[in-house]
Amino acid sequence: MSIHILHLHSTFGLGGKEARAVQLMNAFGDKARHTIVSAMPDQLGARDSIAKGIKYEIALDPPPLSGKPSVKRYEAIARFMRRFDLVLTYNWGAIDGVMAARVFGKGLPPVVHHEDGFNADESERLSPVRNMYRRIALPAANALVVPSTALERVALKYWKQPPERLRRIANGVPTALYAQKPDASLIPELQNRRPGEAFICALAGLRPVKDLPMLVRAAAGMSARFKLVIIGEGPERQAILDAAEAMAIEDQVILPGFLPEPHRYLGLFDIFALSSKSEQAPISVIEAMAAGLPIVTPRVGDIPAMVSELNLDYLAPERTEVAIRDRLDTLAKHPDGARHIGQANRERARALFDEAEMVGAYARLYSEAMGRPGALG
Repeated sequence: MSIHILHLHSTFGLGGKEARAVQLMNAFGDKARHTIVSAMPDQLGARDSIAKGIKYEIALDPPPLSGKPSVKRYEAIARFMRRFDLVLTYNWGAIDGVMAARVFGKGLPPVVHHEDGFNADESERLSPVRNMYRRIALPAANALVVPSTALERVALKYWKQPPERLRRIANGVPTALYAQKPDASLIPELQNRRPGEAFICALAGLRPVKDLPMLVRAAAGMSARFKLVIIGEGPERQAILDAAEAMAIEDQVILPGFLPEPHRYLGLFDIFALSSKSEQAPISVIEAMAAGLPIVTPRVGDIPAMVSELNLDYLAPERTEVAIRDRLDTLAKHPDGARHIGQANRERARALFDEAEMVGAYARLYSEAMGRPGALG
């Protein structure tokens, strides 16, 4: 009989944590079936990436995951959780699932909580109220999983988590797929390259914390020819288009929306770039590394420890348009050097960030939490 796993998400739109959750669902195959709760019922884009044959359902009328602290609401969440073998909760938006286990823990299945990073409201300063809430709730979790050393430090220092319950598992991608020839038909605007033109990619949810209008402004200052393709969806789409129009580069900025299977198109690009206010260990950076691209980003989260040594000079020491522009321009004007850096990144991704190792680590953790070693491995 397969294991029944409950996934509690603040949103199930396709972002980094959702992409990894789906990766694991696909990898576990028929060993598990899944029930997914999205606190935002209209945000379900990640389900399109669930492989055919995976048994899952979207909970139609779950208890609310958000709202003011309420014993009644915690009790309703706990009652809902009791029908499952394992509960997985993701980020601040699902922390009340952990709090429900703290308040009504008797008879509940094991809970594993995942923290992947912060939105714009905590990109510069952590919320003391949220820190305290996590300290109260998290003792009910069998384990807290983080993908980066930066979040590991936060969990130890601010959330007061005991090291033995804290697990750092690096994100991973199927690196071999990224060596395949890309499909130029997926982004028609890139089929005709002008002499000396660089193709720059950003792959991200269009959210304020990513600050993609800043990347548009940085690219606008380049002296090299370029096209900037920002792949993703989100509420910042119009702000990005407005920035492109304000900088008079609207014909050089392309927003194709969300495109699945990045291994099919990342190889079309010369440079990968982000301008985020906050990151941890972004899956998109690993995907770009696996595709053999040099990375231009601010020095946020674990990115300096992720990229190859050759790439380090292209991480901006301060998050400004000028710092990002200069690094983009240098790589665009020296394509042979950019390819050399990209190859070093590809080799590092294969060595450190392959999907198989990540899947194995999660399978062991979840199986042990249930007291069923090997159940998902």
